[in-house]
Amino acid sequence: MAVKKADVLLIGTWEPTFQAELRARYDIRELPDGPPRAEFLRKHGAEFRVAVTSGPPGVDANLIAALPNLEAIVNNGAGVDTIDLDAAERRGIGVSNTPDVLSDTVADTALGLILMALRHFGAADRYVRAARWVSDGPFPYARDVSGLQVGILGLGRIGSAIATRLLGFDCAIAYHNRHRVEGSPYRYAESPLELAESVDVLVVATTGDPKTRHLVDRRVLEALGPEGYLINIARGSVVDQDAMVELLAGGGLAGAGLDVFADEPRVPTELFGLDNVVLFPHIGSATARTRRAMALLAIRNLESYLDNGVLVTPVLRPRR
Repeated sequence: MAVKKADVLLIGTWEPTFQAELRARYDIRELPDGPPRAEFLRKHGAEFRVAVTSGPPGVDANLIAALPNLEAIVNNGAGVDTIDLDAAERRGIGVSNTPDVLSDTVADTALGLILMALRHFGAADRYVRAARWVSDGPFPYARDVSGLQVGILGLGRIGSAIATRLLGFDCAIAYHNRHRVEGSPYRYAESPLELAESVDVLVVATTGDPKTRHLVDRRVLEALGPEGYLINIARGSVVDQDAMVELLAGGGLAGAGLDVFADEPRVPTELFGLDNVVLFPHIGSATARTRRAMALLAIRNLESYLDNGVLVTPVLRPRR
């Protein structure tokens, strides 16, 4: 495959599969970090039509302003919380993401977190490795998953995939969205608070953006209560992390399964010693098959835009 030069700027953290697929196709310049960044943008900012972003720091309003001829932002990921969508929309800049291809893998991660958090599988593994089975006797009882009331905050593609899996455990599903999902067989709750009050497990699967920041606040967490479990595979910003840590440490929540945090990769050290918490390093979509599918879909968006000005999976359509 011939490598093509393109007026495209790469921004953010290189995901290895994405890097390999992109470099095999295009000769693309990368936005430098630190002091060289401002000088690079001053000299070259007007040269780029498309920005390709993969992970933080993303594309904020200041960066958009420094790219006066930017027409489209191609994001390698389903979440677009690192992109200033308002600034992009004001400029008529298109934005794409990689939906669907990661829904099943992230839903599997959520199910794994639920099983590990409620059945204490991670703690049980550590118990055996520390030879405590011999010294301390049988491992303490845990909580059944089958038959529980589960609330899903955000019944989109991923939330729906999580719900489908939980039906196999005879769980009763409720959900909250900004709007009801027409035709959904699941009970609708009018607010996150109402949802938390009525379930044993609250799964956060909503988008991460300014509108959902601390959607799961202290009141919602307290409503979930000392018998309730929090599972988060969305974004750390959706949950009031300080309140969550306090309640987990003090018995205000039964436990949690967390794949995302407010200031990644930094995780509150208070959580490290808690056996009622399962901690993952943001691996929801981290399988070789899924990451390659994401990379190829991002590249399809890039190729389509460069060829005909159309994004395959637009979040915002370009206004040209």
